[in-house]
Amino acid sequence: MIRFLDDNGNKVELTFSQNRFQVESKHVLVICQFEDGWLLTKHKQRGIEFPGGKRESGETLEEAARRETYEETGAILADLNYLAQYMVYDEMDPFVKTVFWGKVKRVAETSSYYETNGPVIVNGDLLQLRFGEEYSFIMKDQVVGECVNYINLKQSEKE
Repeated sequence: MIRFLDDNGNKVELTFSQNRFQVESKHVLVICQFEDGWLLTKHKQRGIEFPGGKRESGETLEEAARRETYEETGAILADLNYLAQYMVYDEMDPFVKTVFWGKVKRVAETSSYYETNGPVIVNGDLLQLRFGEEYSFIMKDQVVGECVNYINLKQSEKE
């Protein structure tokens, strides 16, 4: 378990194990790889970030991850795997978010990207790039850094 404080001073717990929290996860974050880079979206208010959002009624977390990725980027995911969960101990509304790691099969142009401006492909060292001012606060959070490091470690173990 990795513990830290977010930029709002809230305690955060991140785990790469499943179902470690007593609060049900109702949110997803999808770290998407596309070819040799990363697929993100540009949220109209927050800036560049990985796709994600709330699970709808009757949806599994995996279904929500696939739907949110498609709605915000037009991406169809080939592979989608559970990666992590984290709990934010916000005093007003504590929540758990499930993080998935997806590999993009293809990106289709859609008529609407909902609250985003559509897909953004990022090549290079995402761990450094994510601190640019055009990136959302979500990207600068320690959760994204830990998850990208974990993905990089898993990929290097396969080589």
